[in-house]
Amino acid sequence: MGYPEQIDVFQDRLNKKANGSSYVVEEKLLLAGGVYSGLLAHDNINNQTLSVYTGSRYSGTEVRNYSVSFPDEAPWRRMIKIYADVPEVYVTYETPGDTVEADDVNQLQSGLTATQSELERYKKAGLIDGGSFKREV
Repeated sequence: MGYPEQIDVFQDRLNKKANGSSYVVEEKLLLAGGVYSGLLAHDNINNQTLSVYTGSRYSGTEVRNYSVSFPDEAPWRRMIKIYADVPEVYVTYETPGDTVEADDVNQLQSGLTATQSELERYKKAGLIDGGSFKREV
């Protein structure tokens, strides 16, 4: 659910490097009830470089109880399921960069349209007077 119910959060995308090298990415993932299931933040992941630890930068205990798959409609994405009796894990992997897809652009367009719609709703209700917004503490 996006704006105005909550602030939209967008993941920074990684450009492909001109020299062909890869980024090393570490993601902190929060587990609920000992499970995490979701897409990793970046695309085109080299599966052989993927590792999961209970601490940052390969520290803590290595977690081996996970599976990686990819959606049929987006084989450059990676879905991960992790099972561990810890509140968080750190997933590290290499990627040459992201694939910008229509879903990325559509998310941005939806967020912008929702913001404009909310602004227009406020204007029609007479809640914006051209002054400034004051933060209530």
